[in-house]
Amino acid sequence: MAARDSSFLLIGLLVLFHTWGAWANVEVNMEDRVEVYRGEMAQIACMFTSSDGVGGNVIQWFYVTRTGERQKIYYQDSTIKVVDKGTPFTDRISVNGTGADGQIVLTVSDVQLDDELEFICVVKALTDGTGEGRTKLKVFETPGSPTIEGVQTGISVHEENPSKIGTCEVKHGYPKPNITWYRNKTPIHAAQDVVKVVPSITTESSGLYSVRSELSMKVMKEDKDDLFYCEVTYFVPGGLRMTETSSINITVYYPSTAVSVWVESPKGEIKEGDSIELHCHVDGNKLFSINSISNEDGFSWDNKTVVLENVSRLNSGVYTCTSIDTDTWEEVSGNTTVFVNYLDPAVVIPKDGVELSMGEELTATCNALSSLQTHTVWFKNGQKVSMGHSLNLKDASFDTAGTYKCVVNVPEFEGMETSNTLNVNVNGPPKIIEPKFTEFEKSFEDMVELSCDVKGYPAPTVMWSTSDGKILDAKSKTDTEGVLQSVVSIKVTSDFTAFCNASNDFGTDAVSFNITAKGSGVIIAVIIICILLLAILGSVLYFLYKKGKLCGRSGKQDLTKEVSSKDNIVVEMKSDNTEEAVLLGVNGEKQPQNN
Repeated sequence: MAARDSSFLLIGLLVLFHTWGAWANVEVNMEDRVEVYRGEMAQIACMFTSSDGVGGNVIQWFYVTRTGERQKIYYQDSTIKVVDKGTPFTDRISVNGTGADGQIVLTVSDVQLDDELEFICVVKALTDGTGEGRTKLKVFETPGSPTIEGVQTGISVHEENPSKIGTCEVKHGYPKPNITWYRNKTPIHAAQDVVKVVPSITTESSGLYSVRSELSMKVMKEDKDDLFYCEVTYFVPGGLRMTETSSINITVYYPSTAVSVWVESPKGEIKEGDSIELHCHVDGNKLFSINSISNEDGFSWDNKTVVLENVSRLNSGVYTCTSIDTDTWEEVSGNTTVFVNYLDPAVVIPKDGVELSMGEELTATCNALSSLQTHTVWFKNGQKVSMGHSLNLKDASFDTAGTYKCVVNVPEFEGMETSNTLNVNVNGPPKIIEPKFTEFEKSFEDMVELSCDVKGYPAPTVMWSTSDGKILDAKSKTDTEGVLQSVVSIKVTSDFTAFCNASNDFGTDAVSFNITAKGSGVIIAVIIICILLLAILGSVLYFLYKKGKLCGRSGKQDLTKEVSSKDNIVVEMKSDNTEEAVLLGVNGEKQPQNN
């Protein structure tokens, strides 16, 4: 009985003790997770309350290994603080606070990927009441910028299996980044036999991840302008971030369904002599296709651009561009019509010129065959004389004669014109155009130039002569008006008259020019005076001789003149037989002999 009572008492004490210990348990609060970048410092806070107060608690920090075991890294009570040796955190942790305020913080420096563990804070009261809390440490590393690389070769729509479009890659991230492909801002999802996305993940020695994604798909013509890019998402402390690559497009080879051909230049109407540039456009894009341009005459050019130089109306016609798909040998074509405008050489009627009689009339025509409306103008000596295809000449005269030029042009085309000429001659006797001057005065032995302008047909013959019967050489030329110009040059030695005589089968005409030689009368007068003086002197000498005033002796006699100091005329007579000389004055008086 006593033993039974003792047992009941022991059980009661145990129940009481257990109940009291439960009342003394410690309550611990911690965050579920702490997030930091690799290499940074992590702070894990442990907050607790205890019925015993905070002074007599034992605090310990543990982490859970990869195998699930607890590993103590820190111990603290009211007397000591100890960091456990030989753990990955021995040199990288510190604990702030004594726990007196119900909070203690574990600091982990230089956090690495291997530190992504669960940390446990254990608080034990003096009465053996214990509480604990847990926090997971999450470590992050921002990946590098993503890259994208598209295929360099084109992709045919005839490919049976999905073809590679491109590859996206992002490196050195933690946790593992995610890659999503987009086409024109729309996410691309895998589809059986149409779209295939193949990811690959590489874990580096550092524990970081590199992710690569390859996109393959069957392409259609509609994909030729699409833009492809990748979106990379990755975790960071406190959230999720996203970055995008640049865009790429692909070359899609597809057969043509429509072909067009046109004249690229010149714009508008085409005329003979132009250079034509034909362009061909096919809406397909094939690596291997045959494109050519041909005309109705069977000429073909294996190109989508053709240049025809110096075209004529023979180049008019239908030009066809043909595209052949070398995979299926299907053919599509398009065509355009080319018309080359033309302007034939002008034809003048009468063709070989015409001869008219005085007063006669003439109607001439000028025409040029053209594909366009033409405009005709007649010119003579650069002056407009008539408009229209017909030229009417009435009451023909020498002024009517000349060369008429008809010019035919196409108003729509600058420079598109042709021309021809008509020579008109008017038969009639010569007609000398009245000179401006017919009287000339020239110095003795000067040259005088005389001109005679003559109209007439047939071309007159011009002859020059002078009043003394001399025939002169002349130079002649005919101008564009049919006027014959005859010119002579004459040396003036006396007064004379020059005659210009023109003649042809129908008659003659003449004009005279009077030339006076200035200074010739004075010279003649001087000559006459000199002759008269000599005559008078001879008469005087003869008279003196007859009167005996001049006497001589037999033998040789010299007669010399000598001027005396008195300006008298002295005649000295000497004889061969005497030494004596007799000087006689003009009056027959003796003069003393000069020694």
